[in-house]
Amino acid sequence: MGDLGTFDAQIRTRIVFGPGEVSKVGPLARELHAEHVLLVTDEGLVQAGHADRVQQLLEDAGCHVQRYAEVHENPTSADVEDCASAVQRPVDLIVGLGGGSSIDTAKGTSFLLTNSGRMEDYQGYGKASQPLLPLVAIPTTTGTGTETQSFALVSAAKTHEKMACGDPGAAPRVAILDPQLASTQPRRVAAVTGLDLLTHSVETFVTTKRHSLSQMFSREAFVLTNRAYPRILEGGEDSSSWGELQLAAAYAGMAIELSMLGAAHGLANPLTARFGVTHGHAVGLMLPHVMGFNAQDPQTRREYQELASAAGLASLDANEAADRLRDRVEELLSLSGFPRSLHDCGVAAKDIEELAELAVRQWTAQFNPRPLKETDARELYRAALEPSGT
Repeated sequence: MGDLGTFDAQIRTRIVFGPGEVSKVGPLARELHAEHVLLVTDEGLVQAGHADRVQQLLEDAGCHVQRYAEVHENPTSADVEDCASAVQRPVDLIVGLGGGSSIDTAKGTSFLLTNSGRMEDYQGYGKASQPLLPLVAIPTTTGTGTETQSFALVSAAKTHEKMACGDPGAAPRVAILDPQLASTQPRRVAAVTGLDLLTHSVETFVTTKRHSLSQMFSREAFVLTNRAYPRILEGGEDSSSWGELQLAAAYAGMAIELSMLGAAHGLANPLTARFGVTHGHAVGLMLPHVMGFNAQDPQTRREYQELASAAGLASLDANEAADRLRDRVEELLSLSGFPRSLHDCGVAAKDIEELAELAVRQWTAQFNPRPLKETDARELYRAALEPSGT
């Protein structure tokens, strides 16, 4: 079986999965002894009727609900402060309904309601001195995996730099995965969050913190993503496809929790901060270039072979299988329909120096299987500057 490694792991989130399982949110809230609930969501889910439904389910269970529906994409510390300030009465449970933005805003709000201060105070891990509020996460997109993580990813309001604010208590107590909710997301949203999921599953499999348990989650996440993502983008999905992507996102979130991420995320964050490239697009765009960089390490190349084999892509030697895995990632990127070059995202050669300086300062870059130096970051950005094959 190979080296199983040494690890000390804790899975903190209960997963409730299945079509229609959102109907259990009220009883689940009561199991957590909730009476006063803050529902954090966005206007799109209000218009779709999902927010009203969840609020009614909570109220039918005897909970008093306050609703905040002003969540923005890529929330900043100011957005989290707005949410916390909008709370009129004390709450004993938060429900995050929506994509990663809603759930991360819910997590951030828990920090501020219980420990006060600003989100910048909690950058890093374990800086909350008081217990956080329990959280029920109901993801409606299929990518971030924040529903099974103890980190809130929030941008600093002034610089737009991504801040990872983590605490064991920030992990949702329950994640409700209802494929019927996921199936209502627009195809473009599914495409970009799927690229985030794809990157999570590949990166977590090879980080310096990986071990046999984290790789089990990464492997299954990649197998499910490789199968379901093309079906959904091509419009031929069956009801199981959305469930497969939801489970893949949750599994990849568990892998992140256990093994962290790598250079694709380190390189992507400055693209989002400086050029507004959507996070999922940014990580997906950089992933094949990082895979080529990482595959120069023999051990990582063998692990890429294992991942390719698990998904039925190849049973070749390590060199050929690693190349086939990268080819498959390229295929999925092309299928997503998003621009394939930094040039098409508004990045010019003159910007690379600054981007590289920012990339090597990103926390996630520390866990890449090959150390990412500034010269490496420059080369990877240059490789991504023009469309593949030019």
